[in-house]
Amino acid sequence: MAKNIHSNSPFSSDLPTFSVRTAKPSSEFYSIFSEEEIFGLIHALEVRREIPLKYSYKGRGAKIWNDFYRKYIIPKWYRTSSLEIDLLRKNFEYLNGNHQKCEKVNIIDVGSGNSYPVKEFVGRLSKLNKINKYIALDISEELLKLAKENFQNWFPLIEFISHPIDIENSCLPKLWSTNQAHLKTDDTPKIILHLGVTMGNHQNITKVLKNFRDSMGNNDLLVFTNETGSNSNWDGKVRGGCNYHAKEVYKWNKNKIGIKSEDCELIRKYDLETDSIVANMKFRHNYTINLTCGGVDKNIQILEGEEITIWRHHKYEIPELMQEIKKAGLQVVHYSIDKYLSHMMVICEVASA
Repeated sequence: MAKNIHSNSPFSSDLPTFSVRTAKPSSEFYSIFSEEEIFGLIHALEVRREIPLKYSYKGRGAKIWNDFYRKYIIPKWYRTSSLEIDLLRKNFEYLNGNHQKCEKVNIIDVGSGNSYPVKEFVGRLSKLNKINKYIALDISEELLKLAKENFQNWFPLIEFISHPIDIENSCLPKLWSTNQAHLKTDDTPKIILHLGVTMGNHQNITKVLKNFRDSMGNNDLLVFTNETGSNSNWDGKVRGGCNYHAKEVYKWNKNKIGIKSEDCELIRKYDLETDSIVANMKFRHNYTINLTCGGVDKNIQILEGEEITIWRHHKYEIPELMQEIKKAGLQVVHYSIDKYLSHMMVICEVASA
């Protein structure tokens, strides 16, 4: 017959325990995400064990990104070059409207952030009197406010329009006007920019490229940048966004979701399953993340030792990227690689039938 072990037994502390800690997001968390976004977050956590990076640009995340950009990417006296600005400069002859044989173009900046990457490019087009209007699109309304403030300060005479959008889940809006009472379709050729090597952060590049394709006319161009190369050759050294930005995103997620600092750690590594460089939140204890939305009360169980991806980037070998572009119904007009052979700019149009 088994003996009962009382709580004051000297052996009771040796028994295994299964304690679960609970994280409940702050009220600020629920104020900055839509119901659709919260359900998207629940799905990503349950299916992929991921908090999509795109959500980290909302709320105070906009300031985190802007501070990171201003500190580490904007050219300074000791760092006179920005890869994105250099690539726009290098490809200007393909992007000044001559390829489309048009007098004016609309610039649609998808994932505009603070609009700084396009400042020089827009300035050059403006001097040629080529810009009809500039449209900033971003998942973060806070970043759109910042983009508006910056752009109108730089170019007060160019019409500025902004609209929140998640390009992973929708096509571009088709009606553009600052006068909502007189909305009309604008047939001016579009140059659609998707900069910041954002293409490598998307969970499904095929879907994103198809969303762009379905938003384009025969006289429109899609321009995007990304890192090039093999992800599996990562040397383990943490650089750039995987270093500075991922660290701040990690803090942002912990605070907003309600996870204690001592209960997790930040891990950066190469992930074979997604062939990407990732930054993960590794849990030191069993956790329940409680999310409520639209009458749904969802508890997501995370076990001790499990990891949740909070930052992910995929480099593309050129043949791999060309295959994705073709699959989406696009064709390459031109592409170029920067002087360090690390980043590329690709210019696409709708594929001919």
